[in-house]
Amino acid sequence: MTRPYFLGSPQWHDPKWNTQLPSGRSPLERYSQVMNAVEGNTTFYATPSQEQCRQWRSQVPADFRFLFKFPRAISHDRLLTGVDAQVRDFLEILSPLDDVLGPFLIQLPAAFGPEHLSNLWGFIEALPAPLSCTVEVRHSAFFGKGEAEKQLNRGLRERQVARVCLDSRGLFSAVPDCDATVDAQRKKPQVPVHLLPVDAPSVVRYIGHPDLEANRPFLAPWVERVAGWIEAGQRPFVFMHMPDNGDALSLASLWSTLLNERLPQADTLDLVDDTSQMGLF
Repeated sequence: MTRPYFLGSPQWHDPKWNTQLPSGRSPLERYSQVMNAVEGNTTFYATPSQEQCRQWRSQVPADFRFLFKFPRAISHDRLLTGVDAQVRDFLEILSPLDDVLGPFLIQLPAAFGPEHLSNLWGFIEALPAPLSCTVEVRHSAFFGKGEAEKQLNRGLRERQVARVCLDSRGLFSAVPDCDATVDAQRKKPQVPVHLLPVDAPSVVRYIGHPDLEANRPFLAPWVERVAGWIEAGQRPFVFMHMPDNGDALSLASLWSTLLNERLPQADTLDLVDDTSQMGLF
């Protein structure tokens, strides 16, 4: 059965997952038997080779989706200006994955403010069809419900581009009593949860509390929201993060169980529990 939404994490490999994923030829193949999407964070820092992209394509089914980030040099260093050649080169390298690409993630820095919105509109409009994107902002003005946020939301609606919804409430409700939580709270933004209804598939990035069960009250509203999107015919993207992303599969499993209770056609994750696999990888 095809999952009626896309579920993923920020990576496709972690040593902790060796006992949770089915067997396979590679970490990506194993991951794609359980999850049907992944955030392509790797491309933010370094661009793969085209041959690497061909290998990735051979390891995932046709219904899998990669949501790659545009490189830092494009989104952060140049703030989306003067990057036409870099974008063309980047898209050409990723072309072996064209049929399994979800929307590209334009993750913008806090320095990208209202005065830069024209950069964003020009960048989006220059993307070749049928490629699409989704936008995550960090500047405080885009969360103030004032004119800057209205301009952002209006422009995204006009272009039918989803605004990424980052929910870090679970993370920041935790006492920073371990290195992973301290590091995550230092690196992740603490911003209000603002949703923007558009026709494009919604993208939710949830960053959880390190105590798995403590995430239930934070996930409950998302269960209702995502179920409603699916019932309305949408196919949203939901990504589960943890302070230690070795725990992300467990969080995704909890999430899928909660959603399945509300929406039975949304399957639960088929994780394995085989400690004998620990020494195989």
